[in-house]
Amino acid sequence: VQLQASGGGLVKAGDSLRLSCAASGLTNHPLAWYRQAPEKEREFVAAINWNSFSTDYGDSVKGRFTVSRDDAKNTMYLQMNSLRPDDTAVYYCAAGPKYGVPGSSEDFYHDWGQGTQVTVSS
Repeated sequence: VQLQASGGGLVKAGDSLRLSCAASGLTNHPLAWYRQAPEKEREFVAAINWNSFSTDYGDSVKGRFTVSRDDAKNTMYLQMNSLRPDDTAVYYCAAGPKYGVPGSSEDFYHDWGQGTQVTVSS
């Protein structure tokens, strides 16, 4: 699966932003979002299984972020609301094996896209 994240930018605290991940061949693959802030480990953000029946979120984004996918458009989305300065990071999308059950472990995901920068000012 080839992936490319987009939609990042500079926003203010409290604003919303929607990221997109264009993914060729994503049908039947679970997908996920991760992020990495400067000098920090890469962090799990959200995952969605291959048929959209289940989603999972990192504790720091629960209730604020929503992951979705539109396989007809070969795209996954991350709707980010109530953004905070500590959401500032490079956001990456990733794909796991077909029909796999997604989780938060990076080892599960075998394809990664280039990231998109999100910066939230206070």
